[in-house]
Order: sequence, then structure tokens, then C-alpha cells
Amino acid sequence: MNYLEAINFGNKILKSSNIETYKLDNELLLAKATNCTREELLINLQKKIDRVKFKKYLKLLIRRKKNEPIAYIFKTKEFWKNKFYVNKNVLIPRPETEIIVDEVLKITNGNSSKNFLDVGTGSGCIILSIIKERPNCYGTAIDISKKALKIASINAKMHHLENKISFVNIDIDKFNLNKYDYVVSNPPYINKFELNRLGKNVKLFEPNEALEAGIDGLSEIKKLILKSKKLLKINGKLIFEIGIKQLKFIMIFLNKNGFYTDKICKDIYSNPRVIIATKVL
Repeated sequence: MNYLEAINFGNKILKSSNIETYKLDNELLLAKATNCTREELLINLQKKIDRVKFKKYLKLLIRRKKNEPIAYIFKTKEFWKNKFYVNKNVLIPRPETEIIVDEVLKITNGNSSKNFLDVGTGSGCIILSIIKERPNCYGTAIDISKKALKIASINAKMHHLENKISFVNIDIDKFNLNKYDYVVSNPPYINKFELNRLGKNVKLFEPNEALEAGIDGLSEIKKLILKSKKLLKINGKLIFEIGIKQLKFIMIFLNKNGFYTDKICKDIYSNPRVIIATKVL
């Protein structure tokens, strides 16, 4: 069997399992199994695939057929300008979360010496992406999951930032250390009813505690705002991701708790996705 025949074989399997991105995913899986890039694969379609590599390819296909995300199969995901190690213990970093990093970099300069707190750090992608571009800043990253913090620590070492960030296994409710210039977070914001409507690749594989936030999807965001009020310096900024149809309530809640909303950032679908708020009281 050559690469072209293998691609046709894999396409049928993934398409029959209703994998929307079956063509791209299949080519990536075959490239992984044959230890080449996707581009190399596509310009060598007549090249034969040996039995060992085909067996490896089959195993990868079966995993994707069961809706396991490509990021978990490859144990890596690109975010901002870097690659991060991921597994089923952390949420897969998403493009919309890059808005947080982008906004932080816009309002700080290269020589800034600020103190950051990342709440629910997961893979550490937010805080690591920021600190990598703001080398005079320091970060604290907290998460309730010890397994997630282990992944974040691996990523910190991979990017040579282990001396710039402290990782703490704690819920924000119980966290009282320090005063921060910035609090950043991608908190859980999906309500329990919406969770059941998510794609199988999300609800069957990604960690529930990083997604669900009670009946209204707002429990963790409310906790984040209330605690940030105590943890931020005056004029410190809270920058966090929100879900669809949550903006109105969150703006009112921020105002009631001494925050001024500076900016609402939209994602590529024009949904309000990230809020930047300043602690004024």
C-alpha cells in the first residue's frame, strides 16, 4: 500500500465516524505514523508504507475514530507563538484564549515588571505565553488539579520559565497570597445543560472541571471577580474569558464589586469573548 491508498483508506474510516475535519486529521495521523511532515506526505503519494508504520497508523486512526482530539493523540498543541504539552488532564488551548495574551501585551511594554496571577492555569499556556514576552514579569499560577499543574510545570521547564512562575495547587477561594497587578483567567463558564450539547471530542475527553460552571455557567466567574477584588492592587486589571450570552450579567456584577469595564474583546465570530476590567474601589 502506498501513501495515496492509505489516505483514501483513512478518509473512509474517519468520514464514516462523522469526523468533520476527517481529511486534514487523517493526513496528520499518517504523517505522524510515517515520521514525516504532512507536506512531505502529499508530495510522495506513491511511496510505499511498511507494515510497522501502517500498524502505528491504524492505532492512531482508531483513536481519532472514537473522537479523541488530535491534540491529545499528539500530546501537543500550538498556542500563541509556542507549542505546549497537553493531555487529558488539561483543557486544549484554543485560539480565542489567545485574545487574553494579546491584550496583556498591548497594555504592557517589553520592560514591564508586573506581578501576574493566572487562575485555573491548566496547561499554563496563558501565563507562560505572557511571561515569555515580558521577561521582567513574574507569575503565580493556581489550579485545583494537581495533574494539571504537573503539565503546566512541564511546559514551564520546556520554555525555560520554571524560575519565573510559582505553581500552587489551590482553589482561588482559599488563596490569599500577595497583591497582583494583573489577574488573568480562562475560567469554566459552560452551564451543565450546554455541556451535554458539546461535541463528543470535548465532552468525552476534556476535563469536566475545566468546562462546567453550574446551572447558569457563572459560578466560577463570580468567584473569580469577588476574589480578584481582594487580590488585585488598586488600578490592577482583571482579564478573563467569558461565554456567550454572559456579558450583560458580568458587567453588572463587575460594577457592583468595584470594577470598571475597560474593554470587551470579540472573537472571530463577533461574540464577546474577553473582558478587561480595572479595580477602582
